[in-house]
Amino acid sequence: MQFKKPVLDGRRRRLDTALTIEDLRAIAKRRTPKAAFDYTDGSAEAEISLRRARQAFRDVEFHPSVLRDVSVVDTSRDVLGGPSALPFAIAPTGFTRMMQTEGEHAGAAAAHAAGIPFSLSTMGTASIEDVAAVSPTGRNWFQLYMWKDRERSMALVSRAAAAGFDTLLVTVDVPVAGARLRDKRNGMTIPPSLTPRTVIDAIPRPWWWFDFLTTEPLAFASLDRWSGTVAELLDTMFDPTVTFEDFAWIRDQWPGKIVAKGVQNVDDARRLTELGVDGIVLSNHGGRQLDRAPIPFHLLPEVVREVGSDTEVLLDTGIMSGADVVAAVALGARSTLVGRAYLYGLMAGGRQGVDRAITILGDEVRRTMRLLGVTSLDELTPDHVTQLERLRPVRRPSGGRI
Repeated sequence: MQFKKPVLDGRRRRLDTALTIEDLRAIAKRRTPKAAFDYTDGSAEAEISLRRARQAFRDVEFHPSVLRDVSVVDTSRDVLGGPSALPFAIAPTGFTRMMQTEGEHAGAAAAHAAGIPFSLSTMGTASIEDVAAVSPTGRNWFQLYMWKDRERSMALVSRAAAAGFDTLLVTVDVPVAGARLRDKRNGMTIPPSLTPRTVIDAIPRPWWWFDFLTTEPLAFASLDRWSGTVAELLDTMFDPTVTFEDFAWIRDQWPGKIVAKGVQNVDDARRLTELGVDGIVLSNHGGRQLDRAPIPFHLLPEVVREVGSDTEVLLDTGIMSGADVVAAVALGARSTLVGRAYLYGLMAGGRQGVDRAITILGDEVRRTMRLLGVTSLDELTPDHVTQLERLRPVRRPSGGRI
């Protein structure tokens, strides 16, 4: 028996106790003011879409093979024309420095170190050029919302191309903003407003407020300042008139790989493939747009059968473990994107917290692969996964009632 050597670094000690993404979420909730945490953690209306997406991964049954040599496993693969050391990328997230002031700098640096892509949101709180400086040889992707001001939108696209970003993610599921009720109830504004409620909330979290108030003010990749609510900002940006023709026009302006993010049915996946996209992301925006939206993981096998030979299919929404990532890859996803999982790490411990989140997910991916008896991602097949049925669609007879 021996005494465990004490860890004097409080942040390191705190992160070392986190063995899962759920553990990071619990730390993040303790350390982050309610409005900022709820912006990350919440989704639209009754938050049914997010709960269903996470439950779909829990309802996976794996089918392992035994007596295989799994001493060495390879988690890498080419995704959208370039390498990725793990089958997940960091998803684009807005207002990131509000959650923890290292923001996108921490995410981009951690992704670069791990050899995975990093996605910068149109509403990111670091500029395109800053992310390129933090990760000059990393795989940087830029996520675009098509604004009502098209000229301003395409100026961002030009900046991303000039900065060496290799992939453009065009989000297609935001004609209007979803009803994010937690944010409305919290009265969340950008920047956060000091009200009696926020002052009370700050008392047990002085480190967050000191950090927030003594570092560079929030600024955005897309605009310099905003003094209204998040919902008002989104309504000025999202354009309900965007069509497939607009998407084709954007495709013609971009020199690199182009991906449609937010696809939620087979017909749209097919039509986008016919337009010549390099990839689609099956996503319901993390449950933050249409509540009761389709579950991306449930859509995955059918979409892969329909378009998987012609375009790369990626997936997000609901991923909270490396086992979730492996299940998605087994059913045909080329890769996945993680948003909240990365942000929980960021809120829990800045750059070190993001590193910890990536380490947790990567270790879970490798362990799950070994336990399944596979040594590379290409060995994963649908035979390794059964989606257990919890929600079964009711089929209406033609011309009749149920």
